[in-house]
Amino acid sequence: METNALYYGDNLDILRRYVPDESVDLVYLDPPFNSNADYNVIFRDESGRDSDAQLLAFEDTWHWGPGVESLYSYLTNTSLHRGRVPEAVAAIIGALRQGLGTNQMTAYLVEMAVRLVELHRVLKPTGSLYLHCDPTASHYLKVVLDAIFGPTNFRGEIIWERAGAHNMRIKGWPRVNDSLLYFTKSAGFTFNQLYTEYGAAQMKRYKADENGRLYTGRDLTFSTVRRLRQFEWRGVKPPAHRSWGADLDQLEAWYAEGRILLKRDGTPRFDGFKVYLDETKGKVIGTNWTDIPRIPNTSGERLGYPTQKPVALLERIIEASSNPGDLVLDPFCGCGTAVVAAQKLGRRWVGIDITHLSIAVMRARLRDSFPELGEVKVIGQPNEVEGARMLAAQNLEGRYEFQYWALSLIDSQPVGDRKKGADSGIDGRITFTDAGGQVRPVLVSVKSGHVNVAQVRDLIGTMQREGAPLGVFLTLEEPSKPMLVEAAGAGVFYSELSKREYPRVQIFTIRELLDGRRPSLPLLVLPTYQQAERVEKKAAEQQELFG
Repeated sequence: METNALYYGDNLDILRRYVPDESVDLVYLDPPFNSNADYNVIFRDESGRDSDAQLLAFEDTWHWGPGVESLYSYLTNTSLHRGRVPEAVAAIIGALRQGLGTNQMTAYLVEMAVRLVELHRVLKPTGSLYLHCDPTASHYLKVVLDAIFGPTNFRGEIIWERAGAHNMRIKGWPRVNDSLLYFTKSAGFTFNQLYTEYGAAQMKRYKADENGRLYTGRDLTFSTVRRLRQFEWRGVKPPAHRSWGADLDQLEAWYAEGRILLKRDGTPRFDGFKVYLDETKGKVIGTNWTDIPRIPNTSGERLGYPTQKPVALLERIIEASSNPGDLVLDPFCGCGTAVVAAQKLGRRWVGIDITHLSIAVMRARLRDSFPELGEVKVIGQPNEVEGARMLAAQNLEGRYEFQYWALSLIDSQPVGDRKKGADSGIDGRITFTDAGGQVRPVLVSVKSGHVNVAQVRDLIGTMQREGAPLGVFLTLEEPSKPMLVEAAGAGVFYSELSKREYPRVQIFTIRELLDGRRPSLPLLVLPTYQQAERVEKKAAEQQELFG
C-alpha cells in the first residue's frame, strides 16, 4: 500500500484491494450524515470572490436497492462473509432492518456497517477510530460500533460545540454540536494526553508567592480508605473516609521543600500541596470540546466546502491518538482536512474519495499547503486511455466522473450542475490575467464519445458569445482532420502581457494529456480552486509539549 497518496473509488473496494490487515494506526471518518442534503464545492470566480456556481460533490441520500440488499446479505449470511463479520454485527443489522424496515436510514446503516467492519480489520491492535456524526444516526452507529469493536473498547463520545445558537428562530433547542464516537481496537491503544490553557475561573485559584510565582493548593488526600495511609501527621489525621495521598517519607520531603501549605495554627491543610502554575501542563482536555470554533466565513482556511472541518479539530485527534510516523486513514476524505493535519504533524496518511471532484480539490489543497510535496499521487484514476474509456463507458455517473477527471488534468474549474444537464457544451473554465489587470476566460469542452467538426464550431460560437479569447477541446477519441482545420481557422490570440500569440482553439486528446502535454495559455493563470494557506509542519519539540 502506498502512503501519502490519494485513492479514487468506493472506499469499500479500496479498503479490500489495497489496505492490509492491521496496518493503520488511526482512522478518522466523517461520512455523510443521512440528512438528505446536497453538498457542494464552491469555486472562485474570475474576480476571486466566491462564485454562485456550485457543483455537486456528493449527494448525502441513501436508498434501499439491489446494492444495499447485496451488502445486507453479506453482513448477515455466514456463507457469504465466511467469518469476516462478527455474529453480533449480523444480529444487530438484522434487528435494525426488522425494527426500522427497508428505508433510507437502514440503507445508510448497512452501508456504514460493512465499511466499519473493514476499518476494524485494517486497524492495528494499538489503533483508534473516531467516527464524526450528528444525532441523525449517532445512536444507531454507536450500537453497530459496539458490535464490531466490543462495548468495552468504547472510549467515549466527544461533543464538539461547533457553533453558538445565535438566537436562531426555530422551534426547539438549536443544534450546535456534533459527536465523535471514539473506539479502540484493544485495551493497549495509543493515547497522548493533551492539555489546554486554564480558563479565567480556574486562574482565580492561583496566588503569587513572595517571588511572584503563581501557585495553588491541591488535595493531599484521596477518597479511598487505606489503613496504612490514615496515620496522624504533624497534628493532623485525614477524615475517616479518606487517606493521605503519599506515605510519611514523601509528606516529610514535601514539607522540607516548602511544598506544604499550613493553617494559621501551623498544621498542614488538606488541600495544602503547593503546585506552581509554571510546573503544570495546563488543563486536561476532556470530552467536551468548546474551544475549537467552526471555520469563519472570512477565514483563509475556508475552501468553500460546506462540510469542511477545522484543521485544529483534526490536529487534536491525530496528536492524541497517534505518534509521528504513524499512518492515518480517512476513507471519506472530502476536501482533505484530515490528510492536511496528518502531513502537518509528521504522520503518514491515506485519503480515499469516490469523486474526481473531491480528489482534484484535495490535490490542489495539498499542493498549496505543502509545496514541497509536489504532485500527490492518485491511485485508482485512469493512467492510460483504456482506463479512461472504461470510466466514461460505465453509466451517466461515469461520464460525469470522466469529465471531472479530464478537467483536473489541465486544472480547469468544472462549470454547471450535472443535475441540470448540459451547459451550452461548456464543461470547464480557466481564467488568466491579461494586460491592465483584465481577467479573461478560457472555455473548456470535454467529449467522451464520438466527436465531429460541429462540436468545435459550437465551442467557437460559445467563445464568441461570452467574449472568451481562448478555448480548449478535450476528447477521448482522436479528432478528425476537419476538426483540426476548423480549430486552426479560428486564428490566434495575442496577449499584451505575454507578448506572444496563442492558438484560439486548442484540441487535445486524453492520450496527449496522459503523455504530459498541456494547453498553451498566457501568463498569470488564476487558481482554479480556492487557494489553501501554506502550512508549516509542526516541529517535534512542539508536539512534545503535549506529552
